Amino acid sequence: MKQNGTPRTEAPRPVDVLVAGAGQAGLSAAYHLRRSGLEPADGPGGFVVLDHAPRPGGAWQFRWPTLTYGRVHGMHALPGMELTGADETRPSSEVIGAYFRAYEERFGLRVRRPVDVRAVREGEGGRLLVETSDGVWAPRALISATGTWDRPFWPRYPGQEEFRGRQLHTAGYPGPDTFAGQRVLVVGGGTSAVQHLLEIAPVAAATAWATRRPPEFHDGPFDEDQGRQAVARVDERVRQGLPPRSVVSVTGLPMNEAIRRGMADGTLSRRPMFERLTPEGAVWADGTVFAADVVLWATGFRAAVDHLAPLRLREPGGGIQVDGTRVVRDPRVHLVGYGPSASTIGANRAGRAAVREIRTLLAREPVAV
Repeated sequence: MKQNGTPRTEAPRPVDVLVAGAGQAGLSAAYHLRRSGLEPADGPGGFVVLDHAPRPGGAWQFRWPTLTYGRVHGMHALPGMELTGADETRPSSEVIGAYFRAYEERFGLRVRRPVDVRAVREGEGGRLLVETSDGVWAPRALISATGTWDRPFWPRYPGQEEFRGRQLHTAGYPGPDTFAGQRVLVVGGGTSAVQHLLEIAPVAAATAWATRRPPEFHDGPFDEDQGRQAVARVDERVRQGLPPRSVVSVTGLPMNEAIRRGMADGTLSRRPMFERLTPEGAVWADGTVFAADVVLWATGFRAAVDHLAPLRLREPGGGIQVDGTRVVRDPRVHLVGYGPSASTIGANRAGRAAVREIRTLLAREPVAV
C-alpha cells in the first residue's frame, strides 16, 4: 500500500473483526459484537470500527437542514437504546447525529474516524488485508457497512454536457432557498424527489417533475406482512447476485396530506423522462420543452462496495451474491445495510445475524499472522 506516493512498511495490525462504517448498520453490528463478548481493540483479538465521516451520524449528518426529524420516514432506533424526547422541528442531521454520538459513548464502541477504507485484499494465513488511510489491518472477518451515500447515481442523457444551468444530486441538495426564483427540473421517482418538489415549488419560478416510471403511492399503514414481502423481493435479487434495488422501489411511496395537496395544485404532476437536455433545458419526445435553470437529479444511490473489488466478489449479474449477510464467494465478508437490510430496522437485524455467523467462524482455530 502507498500513502502520498510512499510504500507503507509497517506490519498489519491483527484484529478479529473489522467493521467498516458507523452508520445504522455498522453501529448495530458493533453493538452485537460487544454483546457476544468481543471488545474494541487496536491489536490482536477484539474488533475495530472505522468510519470515514468526520463525526457521528452516518449519512444522516449530510442531510439538508430542512429535513427535520419530524419529517423523517421510518427511522428505527438502534438496538439497546431508544431515541426519545427528540425535538421534531430540529434538523434530522442534528438529532440523529447526537443520538449516534450518545450511542457510541454508552456502549464504548471507540469508533476511529475519519478513516477511509481503501481496499480489502487477501492477506496471509487466511486473514484479510484491509488498507486504510490509518494503516493496514488484518482481520479474520469483515463487516462492510459502508451504505450508499458516497455513491450517488447520475444517469446519462443526451445533451447533459451542453446544459448551461446548474446540475446537482440529492447528495448535494442544500435546501429550497437556493432555488428561489429559478426554474427547476427534478428527476427521479422516490421519496427524495417528492420532498424536494414540495419544498422548492413555493419559492421557485416553476418546477417540473420527470420519472422513468409512474410513481406508485400507497394509502394506509404499511403492515408487517407487506414489509416482509417487499424485503423478500429485494433479498431474491441479491441471492441471485444481481445489484440490489432499494426497499422503497418495491413498496411504493406512502401517501400523506402534503402529497395530496401537491397533486391537487399540480406540483406533483409527473411527466415521463425527457428525450434530451439542451443548453436551455429539457425536450420531450412529443416536442414539449421546459426551460430550466437547474436540473436536480434525485436518482438514488448505489452500494458503496468499491473497496471490495480486489476480492473479486461480483457475480456475472453485476452484484455481490449474499446469503443473509454472508458473501457467498467469501464467507469472511458480511454485507450489512446492503440490499434487503438497507432500511434502518433491516440494518439492526442484519447486524445481529452477521455477528452470529462471525462468532461461529471465530470459534475455529485462530490463524497466526
